[in-house]
Amino acid sequence: MKNSFKNLSFPELKAKRDELSKKYMEFRFQVVIGHVENPLQKRTLRRQIARLNTLIRQQELQKHEQDQAVQKEAR
Repeated sequence: MKNSFKNLSFPELKAKRDELSKKYMEFRFQVVIGHVENPLQKRTLRRQIARLNTLIRQQELQKHEQDQAVQKEAR
């Protein structure tokens, strides 16, 4: 699961992040209520969301650098 996000496109990364964020919120509510079989899943979800955020930011920075390079060439 750790490396499975690297092959996703930018929109897919954002969609997956939204999906996991919703899942994390639901899981937090279940923790409060006390109906959780595996409490370590909270940490796993948090880390997966962080990995997705990192990959999204990396792609944003790459796009920004490419845009700047194109602008420099146009001058």
